Amino acid sequence: MRLDKFLKVSRLIKRRTVANEVSETGRVLVNGITAKPAKQLKIGDTITIEYANRKVSVRVLKIPENNVSVQEAPTLYEFL
Repeated sequence: MRLDKFLKVSRLIKRRTVANEVSETGRVLVNGITAKPAKQLKIGDTITIEYANRKVSVRVLKIPENNVSVQEAPTLYEFL
């Protein structure tokens, strides 16, 4: 699954366009390397998102086939 779509589906970022913009500006790292929105994720990847005043790091636990419910979204990742 693409990075920007995973960020939206997992609800780490609310909109895919915002996830796309954040990735394009270099504020998203996958396994310590700056990642573009089209980066393909796999289970076990570490995603770090740099917000204005904090950083959030998560590990990908599941890659969904389709959209998931709000209740299921937090099961896709774990905070580090």
